[in-house]
Amino acid sequence: MTATEKTRKKVWIIIFLIAVLCCVGCLIALIVSRWGYEDLEKLRSDVKVSSEVVSSKAPVSVETPVDFEELRRANPDIYAWINVPGTVIDYPILQHPENNAFYLNHTVNGNSSRYGSIYTESYNKKDFSDFNTVIYGHNMLNGTMFGTLKRFRNRDFFKENRVIHIYMPGRIMKYEIFAAYVWNDSHILLSYDFMDPVLRKGYLDMIFNTRNMSANIADDVPVTINDKIITLSTCTSKDNERYLVQAVRTYDSYEQE
Repeated sequence: MTATEKTRKKVWIIIFLIAVLCCVGCLIALIVSRWGYEDLEKLRSDVKVSSEVVSSKAPVSVETPVDFEELRRANPDIYAWINVPGTVIDYPILQHPENNAFYLNHTVNGNSSRYGSIYTESYNKKDFSDFNTVIYGHNMLNGTMFGTLKRFRNRDFFKENRVIHIYMPGRIMKYEIFAAYVWNDSHILLSYDFMDPVLRKGYLDMIFNTRNMSANIADDVPVTINDKIITLSTCTSKDNERYLVQAVRTYDSYEQE
């Protein structure tokens, strides 16, 4: 065997070993990530969750269909639950007390995972009293987390699926979806001063004036500067885009007599 042949053989061996290591690394990452998602699936099976429509005659303090005691034992950062009928979105909502990006890549049990969790940032209060509460989740290819938000691109689906439930201990809120569209990647809560009613009005006008092929806007849903809205935000295939689904609160058990 010539020196050139020996060199080629060594190169191919090195390439083969690198390929094997890459495959092993990917497999380990997939297993670790899957473990993280199974943590969430187990948690969901441990708590009683229902997407039943709430009666507007519910009392001020209600029994929610979610076992928040069980959730808090799993992680005290869990403070609410979101359910979106017509999708697989049926998850706890978390907020880390110090690191806004923590649940971008950590599960409800604090394990590192590409699935992350459904979460809000400290720019929002945890009682949904802000004008706009932004809720984040990954657009997973397998449809988990916020992966099924893309269904709202379909106009028929958008028309037929317009409800979001938010559960908190002793409290149930219902929201009506009024907009689903692609937007830029600007940080909504840092880009708009929602304390200013004029800017709130301008923001709502901007949403209802959105007109493109990917946008579904419900012009028949009244939304005012005094309402409370939620924004479900997830990524798209483009780094500079986000897909947003927005809904206005139509029912809050705390406000019922």
